[in-house]
Amino acid sequence: MGTDADRVADAARRVVDEHDPKTVPIPEFLGACFDAGLSWVHFPEGFGGLGLSRGLQAVADRILQGAGGPVPLGLNPMGYGMAAPTVREHAQTDEVRHRLLRPLATTEEIWCQLFSEPGAGSDLAGLATSAVLDGDTWVVNGQKVWTSLAHRAKWGLLLARTDPDVPKHKGLTYFVIDMHADGVQTRPLRQLTGHAEFNEVYMTDARIPDAYRLGAVGDGWRVAMTTLMNERSALGGSGSRRGAGTVSDAVALWASRPDLHTPVLRDRLTRLWLRAEAQRLTSERSRASATVGGPGPEGSVGKLVGAELNQHIYEFCMDLLGPEGILYGSYGMQDTSSNGDAQDWRGPIQQRFLRSRANTIEGGTSEVMRNILAERVLGLPGDLRADAGMPWKEVPRG
Repeated sequence: MGTDADRVADAARRVVDEHDPKTVPIPEFLGACFDAGLSWVHFPEGFGGLGLSRGLQAVADRILQGAGGPVPLGLNPMGYGMAAPTVREHAQTDEVRHRLLRPLATTEEIWCQLFSEPGAGSDLAGLATSAVLDGDTWVVNGQKVWTSLAHRAKWGLLLARTDPDVPKHKGLTYFVIDMHADGVQTRPLRQLTGHAEFNEVYMTDARIPDAYRLGAVGDGWRVAMTTLMNERSALGGSGSRRGAGTVSDAVALWASRPDLHTPVLRDRLTRLWLRAEAQRLTSERSRASATVGGPGPEGSVGKLVGAELNQHIYEFCMDLLGPEGILYGSYGMQDTSSNGDAQDWRGPIQQRFLRSRANTIEGGTSEVMRNILAERVLGLPGDLRADAGMPWKEVPRG
């Protein structure tokens, strides 16, 4: 009998042999991965996994993506990175898990995350969106903001307040909401890049069946931690291949523009490549040592380092381009990605530079990441909180 790694590798090779990713549609290929237990190898069998160690996912990914398969996290980031582990752990029934997980894995149903509000960003537990039980459905009213992909999403991960009479962390409940349901309205927000990648979402008497509640009533904060820890682990992850990830953009740009080379820029690129490689190896080590359980607060390390590294990489790209770096429009829009695909969804290098400014804000600001690491990893004393133990409805709000 082979090892668990052999089992994963054999399953991945069968998927590639029977569903060539270069010729079959993406949903078909990813559906075959799900059925073979390769979407998340640490999930239970029948739910896209094999019940094995989380660290073995890299074995499957190297074979599947090495054969030309897509990177699912890039196609359905909130789905793969946050929704799947939350649904798997906290859904009330296997029926709900079956209904949600496979179309998520095939990317036929896109997901978004409805957490932040105009008055509750870094202080997520202060949110005001309400959910009131009416028979076997919950009636939701409120506003969310900075919701990436809400305009494309079928489902949303929703954190709402169900009890305003208890402290803010205790009165929250977690739901899955149909983004196409009556009473759900999405409005785009224009970004620095010129695109409208994220949105504000209004819910007016929107209804959610109680079957789509994740976790117990009032236990939403604990469920939200499952989402957030997985989000930070996903955002902080690096490509499993040496030189993969955003640093490959800088290397490709450097190779394509020998006319702009200088010794100083060569030294900067070398240092960035070494930092990216250190992050990749750290992520690999973390995955290899992972068990079936979910990620912990240590995932904030990867998110913090990766976000700031991305910004430094694209700052280098702009410095290399010099005056060309400020041209954003019909000129200077050619793609410089490592695969040479002019239709790369991330857009030209100038767009990626502008987009990278959000990396230290989205998924938890760098300041929040440092607080988490200080308090939950290093054991340093936390900040004083004036509203500790106070019922949410009594907390002063501007």
